[in-house]
Amino acid sequence: MADAPDPFSSPFGTLFGDQMTVATGGPDGYVYSGAAQPLENFSMHPGTHVLHYASSCFEGLKAHAQADGSLAIFRLDDHVARFRNSIELLRMAVPETDLVRSMFIDAATANASHTPPAPGSLYLRPTLIGSDLNIGAAASPSTSTLLYVLTSPVGDYFPGGVRPLSILIETSIPRTTPQFGSVKSGANYAMALGPTLDAKAEHQVDQVLFATDGDTTETGAANFFLIDDDTLVTRHLDSSFLHGITRSSILTMATDLGYRIEERALPAAEIHERAHDTEMFLSGTAAVIAPVGTLIIDGSQTAVRDGQPGPNTLRLREALVAVQTGSADDPHGWRTTVG
Repeated sequence: MADAPDPFSSPFGTLFGDQMTVATGGPDGYVYSGAAQPLENFSMHPGTHVLHYASSCFEGLKAHAQADGSLAIFRLDDHVARFRNSIELLRMAVPETDLVRSMFIDAATANASHTPPAPGSLYLRPTLIGSDLNIGAAASPSTSTLLYVLTSPVGDYFPGGVRPLSILIETSIPRTTPQFGSVKSGANYAMALGPTLDAKAEHQVDQVLFATDGDTTETGAANFFLIDDDTLVTRHLDSSFLHGITRSSILTMATDLGYRIEERALPAAEIHERAHDTEMFLSGTAAVIAPVGTLIIDGSQTAVRDGQPGPNTLRLREALVAVQTGSADDPHGWRTTVG
């Protein structure tokens, strides 16, 4: 029998566990068997609502192998709440918290053997799609739904591990529509895809930081931070971009470590001006904390400090990973042991 593919050399999200959890929803609520089932393909009618009107949203969270040999999901309840919020904003039937929580736990438990050691993890991808057979419902949400949870053994999100990223700051094109930015939906991410691919082709960058009319929000898939020895700065929350749970974790941990927190407007011009002496990084469930080493602004390249990961960035990353993997205390109760 051939060896299983290596999650540290395979692209992020391309490997899968062999079990998934599935529930169906309708006017009378959701039905879930209460157990994981074998991973298998779905059969879908060509007129299914999601294929025509993008009635879909998802969530992303991780289960980590712990120092004591168990498995723990990081910030389970916060991800459950954000997933339910996305479903509500898409105007589809919202499943009960306990059902969603059980499906997340059951999927992680059933696929625990696929979890790679740190710095790898078991990535959970809950997804909800509109399943009505109706191609005339452009102005109506789907009344029936399919909810499922996949798992994927993963290594680092950015190829090459923890390394300084190159970021283009885009000040003209919006990342998404302002009222839809906090919905974790494929349509939301698709809007950032074209500008990101263009920037990668022209400037060989890793990501694009969207700062429409100079007002910074996030990249296509991560929140953005400035940090020095005293202060952590990030854009204040509104509906124009995703409310990152890793972002929230970082703000709490930075406060615990003695940093002053500023959640405020973050003009693109300030980012450029502070690049010579201020560390910068991205954060997200997939990326964890990823240092930024280079900015591309108006076609010109600017190094962030010396172009290398900074000590404050690495300090926060190490502290976060230690809590996720159980090698540090969990004072805020973020770990949920599942196996």
